[in-house]
Amino acid sequence: MVRSASTGCGREQLDLFRALPGEMAIRDAQDLMAYPFFSLAKSRRTVPIDFHSGPVTVRVEGTGAHGIATIWDADILIWAASQIVEACDAGIRPSRRMSATPYEILRFIGRGTSRRDYQRLRAALDRLQSTTVATSIRETTGRRLHRFSWINEWKECADVHGRPLGIELILADWFFAGVLDEALVLTIDPAYFRLTGGIERWLYRLVRKHGGRQSEGWRFDFPYLHRKSGSLARPSDFACDLRALVMRQSLPGYVLSIERRPGSPEVLVFRPVPRMTR
Repeated sequence: MVRSASTGCGREQLDLFRALPGEMAIRDAQDLMAYPFFSLAKSRRTVPIDFHSGPVTVRVEGTGAHGIATIWDADILIWAASQIVEACDAGIRPSRRMSATPYEILRFIGRGTSRRDYQRLRAALDRLQSTTVATSIRETTGRRLHRFSWINEWKECADVHGRPLGIELILADWFFAGVLDEALVLTIDPAYFRLTGGIERWLYRLVRKHGGRQSEGWRFDFPYLHRKSGSLARPSDFACDLRALVMRQSLPGYVLSIERRPGSPEVLVFRPVPRMTR
């Protein structure tokens, strides 16, 4: 089975990078954490994401068959980023052309390994391949757009007897280049994979990107967060979701609160959890 998209680099020009075994830090690409690249809904979304802020443009489109890649699908890109950085740290040359078993990917991103989980992994790979992105991020002039799919192509491999050998995929050069620049990568808490809500996952990544470990934290007003998320939810429903997250305090490593001032939008404040001192 092969799902492929046009690629400016044939497979024969790319070395195959075999996924590294063992435990490793979980890394995420900062550009993907800061901007609305993924659908936050579990249902299929075909309405494009269209975000503009100053020189930054992000437009994401999906097909009618698969829809836009979701924030859960992005777990595969987190796995890939973690592999690339780990390889670089070990003095191993990574490649956009990667191979791994479904089991290795699913275990890393905290999923089960049932038949249904394998089917969901295939569906996620299809969405990552069929979703198209156009963005000015990292384009020096801010006026040109870089267009790509998250995965150029992917296939399931088997030996001559038909026994499965794993999955092979080719990552977008835009994504790969951003991960190779370690200044554009952050570690994230393993508990991220246990977050179940789309807005919850998106907010953790945004908070981790902007807040880091700043003792004073960070703050954004609700309308800005709604626009930055790319969510199709009504602003009032989105605000309810944010208030519910503050009540649950489910973001690993951060404490959320809300500031209210008469005549002004509500403001979400997030601060790092204080470290215990001995």
